[in-house]
Formats: sequence, structure tokens, C-alpha cells
Amino acid sequence: MKRITIVLAALMLTGLVFAQGAAPLSKGEKEMNFGLGFDSGLPAYWGMEWAVHNDVTVGGNVAINLAGFDYMILLARGDYHWNRIINIPPEWDFYAGVSLGGDIGFSGYSSGLHFDAHVGGRWFWSDKWGLNLEVGGGTGFGASLGVTMKM
Repeated sequence: MKRITIVLAALMLTGLVFAQGAAPLSKGEKEMNFGLGFDSGLPAYWGMEWAVHNDVTVGGNVAINLAGFDYMILLARGDYHWNRIINIPPEWDFYAGVSLGGDIGFSGYSSGLHFDAHVGGRWFWSDKWGLNLEVGGGTGFGASLGVTMKM
């Protein structure tokens, strides 16, 4: 019985290591993200990400409150994309990462630093376009919904 357990565990581990999930971006590719945040006012963001590895992207975001223009957020970010490890199809993207940056306040809005962790997912309806949902502050807000364009 112990040998069967060891063999089954080895087969499952081999399946994980050689999983056939595809990376959302290959090294050297980039994508643009834009959308709205869920926060006070009407926060909007725009960002770019570059794949520095098949599973890792780095980039930056700019966000502004369209309902008062009282702040702007500038962030650098890094994400790990879990597609190959959890073996999901290429039209889906699941990622987690961290962001670092700051608020620039206008009209009495206070400035400050951001260091946040975030989790997100994308669904691509074509080779270039997808929907993006993220929680945890990667765009400067607690959550955001937007569009992704592969470039």
C-alpha cells in the first residue's frame, strides 16, 4: 500500500511539474490595462506590463479620480502568473503580486505611500482583448474592473 501511495504521489508531482497550462504572456511581450476602480469618487487607471519571464510581469500604473481630480496615484508593480502551475487554459490568467508607489494629492487630498499586495484574474475573449478583475490595491484601489489589450 505504501508503494502505491508513493507511485501515485510521484505521478501527481510529475503532472504538476510538466503541466500544460500556457503563460498569458511570453517573455518580451507586453499588455496595456485600463479601467475603473471601486473607491470614492470615480477612480480610473491605466497601466502597462512587460513579461520578463513566462510567468512574471513588471510594470506600472497611473490612476486619477475623475470625479474631482483631487489625487493621482503612481505605482510600480510585479506579478506572478500561476497559469502553468495550476494548468489553466491560455484564455484565462490568474496572478498575484505587489505594488509600490504613492499618492499625489491636490485640493486638500493628502499625499502618501502605497505598498499593497493584490490578486487578479483575466478572461481573454480574443487573442488581443480581455476583461480584468483585481482586488487588493494593485491599481491603487481596493478593487478594479477593466480591459486588457495584449500588444
